[in-house]
Amino acid sequence: MRRVLVIGIGAGDPEHVTVQAVGALNEVDVFFVIEKGHETDELVRLRREICERYIREPTYRFVEIADPPRDRTTPAYGEAVEEWRARRAELWERAIADELGEDGCGAFLVWGDPSLYDSTIAVLEQILARGTVAFEHEVIPGISSVQALTARHRIPLNRVGRPVEITTGRRLAEGFPDGVDEVVVLLDADCSFRHLHDDTLEIHWGAYLGMDDEILVSGRVGEVGDEIQRLRREARERKGWIMDAYLLRRHP
Repeated sequence: MRRVLVIGIGAGDPEHVTVQAVGALNEVDVFFVIEKGHETDELVRLRREICERYIREPTYRFVEIADPPRDRTTPAYGEAVEEWRARRAELWERAIADELGEDGCGAFLVWGDPSLYDSTIAVLEQILARGTVAFEHEVIPGISSVQALTARHRIPLNRVGRPVEITTGRRLAEGFPDGVDEVVVLLDADCSFRHLHDDTLEIHWGAYLGMDDEILVSGRVGEVGDEIQRLRREARERKGWIMDAYLLRRHP
């Protein structure tokens, strides 16, 4: 039976790739690469470099799948995501059926960890539910952007006995969550921390974590917030894409 591996490859540094992931890479016949346009060519290149670095016998090949467009402006966010995933499932199903032999092993290389704000697992589950193509699948964890962020800032994620919430910029814009003092924020194109008027908030921000272009800033939100917005805007214009994350810490 076909096998499909979902392999976490870390937040940007090729040395984030785990020993388990290296073993999985060496089993793969076909790597499915999601093509998102010229702006993200660098992410495709880094995936290829990881394969060249860690695969002992290069008998594999790459198959590119064009990513369907996604409406990021609609207020019906949940419905838009479901529609986008359904269109992804159709394209991925066709690629797996056409490009992967009955006993072949395919893989999707996921930035960071596949469990954290990534749709790969959900899309594969949709394909299996459709019943047209059968395959076994396995998930290999990777170093997440959250782990990379705290490591690069040399800070723990939580304080003793206190919870941590992981959320999105869209949710943070509604207000700082109740009952927590540490909040990790992902997928925040709008720098939603700027809406929080709390002098006790400290931010630890990072972009392109683990990459040559890595940017780190930390301090009180009121003191470094404008700098983060400027750096993020300039980096996005320079590279055409950006991946960033930050930890907000409230001090009593």
